[in-house]
Amino acid sequence: MTQKTLIENLQFLFTVDKRDTTIRDASIVIEDSVIGDIGPSDEVAVRHGRNSFGKIVDGRMMGMCPGFIDSHVHLSETLSRAVFPDNLNTRAWVFHWAKPFYAFITREDEYCGALLGITEMLRAGTTCFLDMGSQYDPGITVRAMEKTGIRGITGRHAADNPPDVLPRGWTSEMVDHHFFPDAESALAELEKCVRKYNGALEGRVRCWVNIEGKEPCTLELHVGARSLAEKLGVGTTYHLATSIEESEVCESKHGCWPVTRIGNAGGLGGNLVIAHCAAVQDQEIPLMAENGVKVAFCPSSSFKLGKGATAIGKYPEMVDAGMTVGLGTDGVSAAGNTNLMRQMFVIAGMFKDARVDPTVFDARRALRAATIEGAKALQWDDEIGSLEIGKKADFVLFDLNHIEWTPYFDPLQALVYSASSATIDQTWVDGHPCYQDGKVCGVDEISLRMKARLLAAEAVQRAGLQDEDVPVTTVLYDEGN
Repeated sequence: MTQKTLIENLQFLFTVDKRDTTIRDASIVIEDSVIGDIGPSDEVAVRHGRNSFGKIVDGRMMGMCPGFIDSHVHLSETLSRAVFPDNLNTRAWVFHWAKPFYAFITREDEYCGALLGITEMLRAGTTCFLDMGSQYDPGITVRAMEKTGIRGITGRHAADNPPDVLPRGWTSEMVDHHFFPDAESALAELEKCVRKYNGALEGRVRCWVNIEGKEPCTLELHVGARSLAEKLGVGTTYHLATSIEESEVCESKHGCWPVTRIGNAGGLGGNLVIAHCAAVQDQEIPLMAENGVKVAFCPSSSFKLGKGATAIGKYPEMVDAGMTVGLGTDGVSAAGNTNLMRQMFVIAGMFKDARVDPTVFDARRALRAATIEGAKALQWDDEIGSLEIGKKADFVLFDLNHIEWTPYFDPLQALVYSASSATIDQTWVDGHPCYQDGKVCGVDEISLRMKARLLAAEAVQRAGLQDEDVPVTTVLYDEGN
């Protein structure tokens, strides 16, 4: 029997459809996990008898938007929050801090971190994510998803080009697990993961052919990941053109920048999501656009690591070229949080200020980047990313009786520039509230936070990241492999 819920008399509802329709005094009908009807409250009331609903919610002091979609996150890094210093460029951050952290986290650490990261996401209105993948097995993330009810894509970490000499903090065990002997063996393992986990939890889980990307992966693995993903009917994501340093190293070794190198090898396509993509050349934008490549832009990560989004980033040009650009948070050590509302605020203003042009990237584009454009990047826009009849009931309810919403005239500007996640009243996924009454359903948050603090401290100690001799610069991969 269909379970019907009515949320009525909402002050506003952002559909984020093709016309970016905003409905004032709106009602929405939820039938099991999907949206059965949506529109002005008086019209919806005419179409449905009140006795047909199992639950009716008064939305008179609420507003609604689609659930936010995180296009790039590292759930396996959640226990490293505020551990790495903020004077590192991207390559030093990865090679001398993140890798040692990966080397010393356990399966228990990773599960706790995934559960903690997902809990933070749901509190901040994120209903779906693209996770770069487990250091061990995607099933760890799937367990955390099952407990919380969130939707998402995950995978398994994979690379195939280790450095000739292992840096401080890298262990042989980590290298043996993270780095495969060649692209063929890496892809074989990734295919097993996709076949095992894709479609789990009644479709809330998808598994992709994810690889690390950049210098730790050969060209064969970059190209092969996209090809395998196409064969399996899924997507792939990896880091590329993450910083000017990476692009310059690529040019010195291969004669071109990273995106061009992958493009020349036939590795670009519509099922590829490039994470960061901060250092690209003008001529690479049409190359990506013509091949349907998607990009996951992580503003807070760019700010902390100095990737250069405001100085050299071409994200507005990508959008103008018709590319899909979604918003990501990255790992918490790089971004500080898994809160997409903070990313919306940043992206809505950073390019205006950098270009001294208030028309460059506005609140409308920011909301789209956090919702429907993210859904397109994840190849899930047929079901999520906007509030339309027949789509999944994934949405956020805001408490408008909050100082940050008092007063407001334009709800879109209030959402992007004024409100924070503190104003979120409920987060729904698949027709069910996953966060309400100040709690994430199914999670003992007090115990989780206590355990996370303990496990994080132990992991940092094992990795030696509290020591003063951890390098803050790197020449790794500059020459040789």
